[in-house]
Amino acid sequence: MPEYKGVLTTEDRLLAKTWDRIYIKLVGTDGESQRKALSRGSYPESVFKVKVDHNNSIGKLVLIELEKKTGLLPPQDSWFPAKVELKSPEGETFHFPIHRWITDDEVHQFREATGTWKLPLFDDSHPLASQSRTEELKQRKKQYRWSIYAEGIPHCMKIDFFHGLPDEVQFSYTKQAEFGFTAIQGLIELKLDGLAARKEKWTSIDAIGKVFRHKQTALSEYVQQNWKKDSLFGYQFLNGVNPMVIRRCSVLPENFQVTDQMVFLRGGRSLTKEMQSGNIFLCDYKLLDGLKANKVNGKQQYLMAPLVLLHKTPEDQLMPIAIQLKQEPSEDNPIFFPTDSEYDWLLAKMFVRSADFQDHQLNSHLLRTHLLAEVFSVSLLGNLPMVHPLYKLLVPHTRYTLQINALARNLLISESGIFNTITSSGGEALQKILQRATSSMTYTSLCIRDDIKERGLESVPDFYYREDGFQMWDIINRFVQGVLGYYYKEDSDVQRDTELQTWVLGIFVHGFLSRPESGMPQKLNTVAELVKFVTMVIFTGSSQHAAVNNGQFEYGSWMPNTPTTLQRPPPTSKGTADESSLLETLPDVNATVNGMAVMYLLSKQSSDFVPLGHYPEEYFSERVPHQHMQLFKGELGLLSSKIEARNLGLIIPYTFLDPALLENSVAI
Repeated sequence: MPEYKGVLTTEDRLLAKTWDRIYIKLVGTDGESQRKALSRGSYPESVFKVKVDHNNSIGKLVLIELEKKTGLLPPQDSWFPAKVELKSPEGETFHFPIHRWITDDEVHQFREATGTWKLPLFDDSHPLASQSRTEELKQRKKQYRWSIYAEGIPHCMKIDFFHGLPDEVQFSYTKQAEFGFTAIQGLIELKLDGLAARKEKWTSIDAIGKVFRHKQTALSEYVQQNWKKDSLFGYQFLNGVNPMVIRRCSVLPENFQVTDQMVFLRGGRSLTKEMQSGNIFLCDYKLLDGLKANKVNGKQQYLMAPLVLLHKTPEDQLMPIAIQLKQEPSEDNPIFFPTDSEYDWLLAKMFVRSADFQDHQLNSHLLRTHLLAEVFSVSLLGNLPMVHPLYKLLVPHTRYTLQINALARNLLISESGIFNTITSSGGEALQKILQRATSSMTYTSLCIRDDIKERGLESVPDFYYREDGFQMWDIINRFVQGVLGYYYKEDSDVQRDTELQTWVLGIFVHGFLSRPESGMPQKLNTVAELVKFVTMVIFTGSSQHAAVNNGQFEYGSWMPNTPTTLQRPPPTSKGTADESSLLETLPDVNATVNGMAVMYLLSKQSSDFVPLGHYPEEYFSERVPHQHMQLFKGELGLLSSKIEARNLGLIIPYTFLDPALLENSVAI
């Protein structure tokens, strides 16, 4: 009798093995095998043979069926198979990627992954293959359903809590054990848990410094030492954790009435001349205007919507030259300048830094990386079968995203979440900020080259987010072009791929709430459009998330540089601020240390971190995609070395887009 030789591999991860009995059945183009019992899956690799009851082989293998049966003594054992490889009597090798938990005793079908991928228009020629694909998508649509968390913001996956997530997208046991995602965990690691309930004000800046001791880095210490300096204040708009607000200013807004006589510019040129030369920049936090601020510790907090004017000096430093803390000009809304008294100017900058914290956390970070990554993931997992090349390419970039977001909704931004207890934008303001940001979000703003051009920042010197981001985008783009170009030879291949088009439409409907003005595609017509779109998806979930996430603790742990809330209103006149009024404005002790703890947890790398460009789970079996994966990994390694060498010459190294430190997905 003909014989198929196989290897079944179990994933190399904690608790992936099983002592349950495993059964396999092969389905080919010319028949199928009997169900065969394999050795128990207690070893990383199990070698087996399957004989078929035919004089000839069963042809090219189409799918396999795997079944796990519990022994006489319950409970049932979870199992995480990685893949099955089978060699036919004729010597042909067939690959079946699995990479998912099997926890029940149902029959699970897995498609062969090698060979010519078939567009849905033609569907699969083998009836069992077609049926398997149909059943898989039917099941996926049941598992990955949409829900409205709040009106006017991107939709999320419908689950009661993260325990309701399918096993395949939950944290590993390692991640689950390490990551509690509660402020108390961070407080303990930072040795601040004794301060978590103290609601009094800080008595001095030195007192804040005494708790700023543990888990510090060279950058966080630099921030503590230099937070008052205009140079660090300006630098953070380019290379801090929120490089998304600044734009070139050629004409001042009507509500920001700064004149040549008000400002002193290095180099002696006028404000008008410097705007014409492209050396003036604006940060406008109008997203926060008119919102009711939160209460913290039962006390009313304050949330401003400032405008900040910055000047690129002849020394190529970005320096603040004017700050207005409210949108509407008035007598009780003075414009502050570096020539004002020390505490007037310092207090004005602190209101800006606090506003930047709110915009960063809710807009740049939560909305534009976490919530969008969830939309990309749910639409992908609900609409594409495992055999689809887009599924194989993108599923590694969905790792842990759904669970981290479920935790965030329940523990961070819920009514009782930490964000509502320590920030001025918690409570009623939170949802309105997200709604406003969603209504203004565009496709252009998610594509870094288009975004930088639209904001007029192409030639700003020492803009490392732009420099590294452009290179990251191009490397990802070449990788995506190489992989997808293997499957989509012509534009018509894209147009007739109904599963692909359903994925894209799902993102438009559920992520951009069907807003045509967003510029988000509702369908893709060319290979070039597809490559750009998929590049954006991977860039958003890896590079962009890292750029706005990884530096939170380093820039935010020294609270005066990034106050999560401010508890006195801004000054309505000049000359009244002093150290005492500054301390009374800063957050209370408990809000400070809880904020530090959360930023620490959000910046902390887990031990099962998977860097961008590493694909430990093999979904592709063809040679060409693997070649492009190796090229991708190589290019990322070269860029990492280049960034590391550059950083040796910088006072403040920019590491947030170093490929070696980027995770494959939004996993934290």
